[in-house]
Amino acid sequence: MLRRTQEERTEATRAALIAAGRDVFARDGYTDARTAEISRRAQVTRGALYHHFDGKLDLFRAVHEALARDLVAAVTRRAATETDPLAVVAAGLGAFLDHCEDPAFARIALVDAPSVLGWAELREVDSRYALGLVEAALSTAMDAGVLRRQPVRPLAHVLVAAIAEAGLMIAAGGDRQALEAALLSLL
Repeated sequence: MLRRTQEERTEATRAALIAAGRDVFARDGYTDARTAEISRRAQVTRGALYHHFDGKLDLFRAVHEALARDLVAAVTRRAATETDPLAVVAAGLGAFLDHCEDPAFARIALVDAPSVLGWAELREVDSRYALGLVEAALSTAMDAGVLRRQPVRPLAHVLVAAIAEAGLMIAAGGDRQALEAALLSLL
């Protein structure tokens, strides 16, 4: 049997802690989540948690970042199935709204992240993930002439905010079809 390298063991431990953190943060929320429970679920010591992360907040950041990466991958996969620029936007929006129906994503990314991470840090994460996708989709639609030409960045910021609000409403049991239609009508 091949022995795993230290790098592989480190990555496996971090991945286990992020997965366990996701489960506990989703179930208990950030405030009530306990590092002892996260360590137990990851089957590592609390010392291992603090070796890989500076604490609960640092682990929450890693969980939130993993959710953002997963979301971008899902949006990209779904959007890649379309060729029409507006259909690309609609497909990406649909993938995001699918995620909002996942209670873990809704609790961590939509409810807890704004207060736990704060506005500036949340905007930085959005800029690295969601904002770039939205800007690219809007630019493509404008270049194709299906959307009126306008400054892309302000429109992307407003659209990301509207999408996040719709996501919160969907997570709370709102009418997804009506919210999706409302978002698409903004364009």
